[in-house]
Amino acid sequence: MKTEVAGNGKAEQGLDRRTIEKAYARWAPVYDLVFGPLFDVGRRTATNAATRIGGRILNVGVGTGLELPYFDKSHEVVGVDISEPMLRKAQERIEREKLANVKGLCVMDGANLAFADSSFDCVVAQFVITTVPQPEKTLDEFARVLKPGGEIVLVNHIGAERGLRASFERWFSQHARKLGWSPEFPFKRLSDWAEKNGSVRLVERRTVPPFGVFTLMRFCRDDAANAAPAAATA
Repeated sequence: MKTEVAGNGKAEQGLDRRTIEKAYARWAPVYDLVFGPLFDVGRRTATNAATRIGGRILNVGVGTGLELPYFDKSHEVVGVDISEPMLRKAQERIEREKLANVKGLCVMDGANLAFADSSFDCVVAQFVITTVPQPEKTLDEFARVLKPGGEIVLVNHIGAERGLRASFERWFSQHARKLGWSPEFPFKRLSDWAEKNGSVRLVERRTVPPFGVFTLMRFCRDDAANAAPAAATA
């Protein structure tokens, strides 16, 4: 595994790098057992979207590598994560399942990716963007390393805008941050980022079955910027 590339800047919404690293170091031994079945549909949805794009894929927040066997074996995959204990589990999975298409695992901060501009055809981040201290900076990095015409694929829980669930998420957020995530994260933050970044646009937004707790979002870079409006499903 490569040397960690450190992040910088002020943490947002009470999340900070040290809290996140500690949380995921604690989760690493039991992550597959606790979160494997719960997030499996979201993982498959994201990898299916990435497979349709193909080419060279960057998987940000690869964790223990649960989704790595789901990628099409003809596509080259590189995985990065801030947690070295998680990546050790991922490396064991690669060796155990002989995933020759996974070309590397790197300990790396998503907000400071050590890759050249336009290096990947697709950037996939599952259950990640609400767990990083600087979401907009992280997304800017995704767009930077993406080739023109490539896509950013996100699957994440997005906070409710109103109602009982929104109230619960606001209350629960103070506890959830200790676990390294932010349940009240609003979609508007992503749409505002895309508008400000200027090089990407939303091409799809839809809830993921069976319960609609998670949302798939796809952003395309550059040469599709003037295409038809995004498809959205409640």
